[in-house]
Amino acid sequence: MYRQRIDLPAAAAGGYQALARLDSLIRRDGLVDDRLRVLVKLRTSQLNGSAPHLAEYAADAQRLGEPPERLHELAGWRESTRFTASERAALGLADAVTRLGPDGVPDAVYDAAENLFGPQQLGNLILTIAVTNALNRIAVTARLQRPE
Repeated sequence: MYRQRIDLPAAAAGGYQALARLDSLIRRDGLVDDRLRVLVKLRTSQLNGSAPHLAEYAADAQRLGEPPERLHELAGWRESTRFTASERAALGLADAVTRLGPDGVPDAVYDAAENLFGPQQLGNLILTIAVTNALNRIAVTARLQRPE
């Protein structure tokens, strides 16, 4: 078991709280369906290996009525038949933004999302992915523990 390195939410409270407020603002905007937003957050957390966020977002998804079968197949969403075209576009964007290769986000991935979401939805999806990546990377670096 890893020990927590730093209580970053306390040590850098202003910045950490600003990220949390941005995440909350995106949620309150309601431009992205809650289930889709949580699926994207959960997928981003899988890629980053952020255990506290995996637990949090999986619980959120279950509360929103996400079927367990879809959660079990999320890591293999490309091969699964359980995800809609919109979900696939959002998950593809989450994968590309999280893994940023030398050429950034491929045009095909961005175009697929742009074709299925309006500008405000797409903007909020991009912000959701960016904020989730920031929170995940903070958690992994600081080895933050999920409160029991």
